[in-house]
Amino acid sequence: MSYFTRRTLIKGGTAAAAAGALTGPALLEWAKAWAQTAPWKPEKGAQLSLLRWKYFVQSEDDAFVKLMAAFTQATGVKVDIIRESFEDIPPKASVAANTGSGPDLFWGLYSLPHLFPQKCVDVTDVADYLGKKYGGWVPTAIAYGKNGNKWICIPVAYNGNMLNYRISSLNKAGMSKFPATTDEFLEYAKATKKNSTPGGMALGHATGDGNAWVHWCLWAFGGNVVDKNDKIILNSPETVKSLEYAQQLYENFVPGTASWNDAFNNKAFLAGEIHWTNNGISIYAAAKRDPKLKEIADDMDHALWPVGPVGKPTEFHVCFPMLAMTHTKNPQACKALMAFMLEADNYNKWLTESVAYLTHPLNAYDANPIWTADPKNTIFREAAKRTLTAGGLGSVGEKAAAALADFVVLDMFANACTGREKPKDAIAIAERQLKRIYR
Repeated sequence: MSYFTRRTLIKGGTAAAAAGALTGPALLEWAKAWAQTAPWKPEKGAQLSLLRWKYFVQSEDDAFVKLMAAFTQATGVKVDIIRESFEDIPPKASVAANTGSGPDLFWGLYSLPHLFPQKCVDVTDVADYLGKKYGGWVPTAIAYGKNGNKWICIPVAYNGNMLNYRISSLNKAGMSKFPATTDEFLEYAKATKKNSTPGGMALGHATGDGNAWVHWCLWAFGGNVVDKNDKIILNSPETVKSLEYAQQLYENFVPGTASWNDAFNNKAFLAGEIHWTNNGISIYAAAKRDPKLKEIADDMDHALWPVGPVGKPTEFHVCFPMLAMTHTKNPQACKALMAFMLEADNYNKWLTESVAYLTHPLNAYDANPIWTADPKNTIFREAAKRTLTAGGLGSVGEKAAAALADFVVLDMFANACTGREKPKDAIAIAERQLKRIYR
C-alpha cells in the first residue's frame, strides 16, 4: 500500500504530479493521520450543517462529498450538506445571523461574511496556519477574509468569470484573436449579431455572471460606486459612459437577457443560441462531457476581459468564502473542516476535479496540473490575482456586501440597457439606494 504525506505532494513542485493521488483508502488513512495532529479538536459528539452554493460542475461536487465523507470518518463529525442557488444564500445566511439558529457553516459569494461580521467565528488561527504553509494568500483573499485585524471567513476558492466564445464565429467576424479592448469588443458584438451568431450576458438578478460583467463595464470606463473612503461617487461622467457603452452592447445581445439568471447563458450557449457570453468554465466542461456537444467543445475557447479607457484590467471574479456562525455549538469542528479542505492532499484533488471552474486563493496551488492539462483552462488560474474586490475602490465590508446583495449596480445597468430609464435617471435611482446603504 502506498502512503502519501503533505510533504510528498508539495516537495520540489511535485504537487502537480500527485494532485490526484489520494483517493479511496489512501485518502481516509491520510485524513485519520491529519485529524490526530491537527491543532483543532472537534467537540465531543459534534455534528455540522453546511449550506453551500449549488454546483455547476458535477465532478467538483462529487469530490467535495468525498472530502466531507473522509472528514467524517477521520474525526467522527457528521456533515450535513445543503445546497442553494447563489441568490438564495445571502437572505438565508442573514436570517440565521439575526435569529441565532440555522446552519453552522455558510459557503457563499463575495462579501457574504461582511453582512454580519460580528456573527462570524474568528478563524484567524486557521488563516494564519494555511497562509504560512501554502505560500501566502492572494491580496484579494486577505481583503475578503478580514474584518479589521480578524479573519471572519476562509476564502476557499474563486470562480474565474471569463469570456466564453465560439472560435468559428470569431473568425467569421473577421478576427483571429478575441478583442483586447472595449472598442474592439463592441465591433465584435455587432459583427456576431449581423452574422446571426450573437452573444448575450445576464441582466437579471444573476449573482455571479450579471454582477461580473456590469462591474467590469463600470470600472473599465472609470466609474466607481465609492472612493477609497467609501464616499459615494457613482454619479459621474465615467458612469454615464459605461452605461452608454453597455446600451450599445445590449442592442447586439440575443433577446431575453434582461430576465436571465446564472443558469440561462449556460443553457443558451450549449443549445447554440448564443456564440459568446461571460461565464466560468462550466459551459466547456459540460460540452466536453457530452459526446453530442463535441462540436461546441472543440469550437470554443476562453478569453480575458477587454480593457477599457482606464487602460488596465477591471475584472470581477467570484470569491467563495466559507464562514462559521457564532451560534454554532462546535466552533472547533468548523475550524477543523475549513483547514482540512485546504490542505494540499485534499485541495489539489478537489481543484483538479473542479476542471478549472474553481481557482485557488493560496499561491502554492499555482502548480496544480489542471492549469496546464488543457490550454483552454490556463487563463482561469489567474482569476484570484486579477480580480478587483466587491468594494471597488472602497472597503470590502458590510456596505459593499449589501450593495451587491441588493443588485444596485446590476439593476442600474438593466434599467439603462432596456430603456426603462435614461442613463442619468438610472444612476439617480442607484445613488438613492446607495445613500441608504452607505449612510
